[in-house]
Amino acid sequence: MILVCGEALIDLFVETGFAETGRPASERGGLPALAVAGGSPFNLAVGLSRLGAGSGFLGGLSGDAFGRMLADRLAAEGVDLAYARTSARPTPLAIVATGPDGHPAYTFHAESCAHADLGVGDLPASLPDAVRGIALGSVSLVAEPVGTAYAALAAREARRRVISLDPNLRLGLIPDLGRWHARFDGLVACADIVKLSDEDLRAAYGAGAGEAALAARWLSAGAALVVVTAGPDGARAHHAGGTVAVPGRAVAVIDTVGAGDSFHAALLARLDRDGRLARETLLRLDAEAIGDVLSEAVAAASLTCTRRGADLPTRDALRSALR
Repeated sequence: MILVCGEALIDLFVETGFAETGRPASERGGLPALAVAGGSPFNLAVGLSRLGAGSGFLGGLSGDAFGRMLADRLAAEGVDLAYARTSARPTPLAIVATGPDGHPAYTFHAESCAHADLGVGDLPASLPDAVRGIALGSVSLVAEPVGTAYAALAAREARRRVISLDPNLRLGLIPDLGRWHARFDGLVACADIVKLSDEDLRAAYGAGAGEAALAARWLSAGAALVVVTAGPDGARAHHAGGTVAVPGRAVAVIDTVGAGDSFHAALLARLDRDGRLARETLLRLDAEAIGDVLSEAVAAASLTCTRRGADLPTRDALRSALR
């Protein structure tokens, strides 16, 4: 099992275009919306389970109607909820408006919500050997007290099981970028895998950020593998032996919601399936093996882009796409 730490929330997809009437939705007295279970860690937990890796969820889930919906969905997808905490706080919301290019724009309502309602004292005293990896990321890294709790878990479990870090940076939810950098750098020192997008790089370090220099810094800090996704341009992995790049896949994009989570799930699931989800094994991966894993992860992300919302592929669907 891979234990996923972070937030589960509701993506509220708002219709901002024209309906079948030909009139903007706003002229009809409101904006129709669809509530969908989401959040990057939530998506990752579901994606891992669908790919056969097995996953658990460690995070706060509200006892409200949306929180029960999230818990029911995780359970239905086969995600282990033994480490989830029920909170009296409300479920966080992300308002999603998708542009003509299929790229989503987000507005978050996450202040004092259930995802942050988990402290160091709520962490499991120990983890069983069945937990082969821990995945951390997204908004909960800097929310408190949960951010401090996840940092403590990463420090405790570092080098005992694989830790994968995906910042999934949303600047609108980061009031203090300097504080985010301090937390992220601390987590990198515990991580074996750092996975992020080129958008994350630009948001965190500016348009002129040097990917190679940053990757070298994180590898020196202890990461075995640094993976950067580049949307339609595929992905790149930096490791001790150099850099491996794989191209993207041409697909008809409906939207890109969940594509990065799908990539992350497929990356971890493939490593786990091959018996390579261990630090010593990651350090020995050669360029061919890394390229093969990246290609599978790109295929998973491309499949998600052909679907509305974060609908991550099953193992069978991914096999078909790879054939």
